[in-house]
Amino acid sequence: MKKLFAMLLSAAMVVSLCACGGADTATEATSETAAVEETAEATEEATAEATEPAETAEAVDAAGAADIKVGVIYIGDENEGYTEAHMKGIDAMQAALGLSEDQVIEKTGIPEDESCYDAAVDLAEQGCSIIFSNSFGHESYIMQAATEYPEVQFCHATGYQAAGSGLANMHNYFTAVYESRYVSGVVAGLKLNEMIEAGTITADQAKLGYVGAFPYAEVVSGYTSFFLGVRSVCPTATMEVQYTNSWADMSGEAEVAASLIADDCVLISQHADTTGAPSTCQTSGVPCVGYNVSMISVAPDTALTSASINWGPYYTYAVESVINGTAIDTDWCKGYAEGADCITELNEKAIAAGTAEKVAEVEAAIKDGSLKVFDTTTFTVNGSSIEDLIAEGGDYAKYADYVSDGYFHESELASAPAFDLRIDGITELTN
Repeated sequence: MKKLFAMLLSAAMVVSLCACGGADTATEATSETAAVEETAEATEEATAEATEPAETAEAVDAAGAADIKVGVIYIGDENEGYTEAHMKGIDAMQAALGLSEDQVIEKTGIPEDESCYDAAVDLAEQGCSIIFSNSFGHESYIMQAATEYPEVQFCHATGYQAAGSGLANMHNYFTAVYESRYVSGVVAGLKLNEMIEAGTITADQAKLGYVGAFPYAEVVSGYTSFFLGVRSVCPTATMEVQYTNSWADMSGEAEVAASLIADDCVLISQHADTTGAPSTCQTSGVPCVGYNVSMISVAPDTALTSASINWGPYYTYAVESVINGTAIDTDWCKGYAEGADCITELNEKAIAAGTAEKVAEVEAAIKDGSLKVFDTTTFTVNGSSIEDLIAEGGDYAKYADYVSDGYFHESELASAPAFDLRIDGITELTN
């Protein structure tokens, strides 16, 4: 496929597919062609679980599939990890549903402004029956286009306004990426333990650094779940968060990573879309956990793994729904159990001994529901449990609908992340 050749030409981003089957299947793809085939197979299985009623690619109406056009609006391109992960999902959808190249129209580098509306209108005018957009700030422009083209289905990633829009053709989607954040945190926590046992640091020096994009709930939910994963195996860990105020700023991410390392952070993670932070960690000899794609190519000695998303199940489900004339969920969010979340391959050169086995154990517990990432017994806010704070009323009363049965029900009431609590153990520095 056309964009895969561009990926192969990109020296800065040689990446591998995430292994959604768990630690035992976490292997690096040997070629982009093989990667698409593997993802398509995984997507067919995951989509069967993620769709109600379950339908597979074989059930698609052939005439409908031949006629459909799909439009995609990306904030970045194949050189930026977040967008590349979406591109892989679109490739998997194409392979699973047998769509030709001319049935998918992609627009890259579309900023969060009127350009997004213009792109959506152009795609609708070109005959697209369904249009996807992958960035938070695109939402208002996508809704504007959805109002003007009621016969076209519009699907927006990471947003929250579809349910209240009154538009039958407006949809939000995301994944339970906090699950893969948690698992990647376990990997990081085991690395901290190894460093403590080796005498490289003391237990009190187990300080993490986190390169954040913006202080939005999506980022706060992600860094908190990562931290809870770390704390589950390394209880003395603390974390400092600094922001770049950009989703993708390579130099800015590198600068923030360097600042965190200078502030005695001994392991770095990120919710930022480039290789800036891992490259800095490689130069500094500091272990790191990435986002979206494997960072081993740019940090071969220090990258442990990356929290990642497999967008293939959603793209296949949504396009297949249009082909078959079935409704698309207004809010869609699936996780590990449905193959929508994963971590990338473990770097055997950098991870602590026993990591693969522990990852397999944690992933199994997430899948069967016995482990809840936001278990309210595992964190406090200003020294109090969230249940006690809710009972007191005030600003915390708004979380009452999210907290029950001993955990915060992230992305269950709506697809977009809602966890924006600042828990104890984390220091957040904002500009």
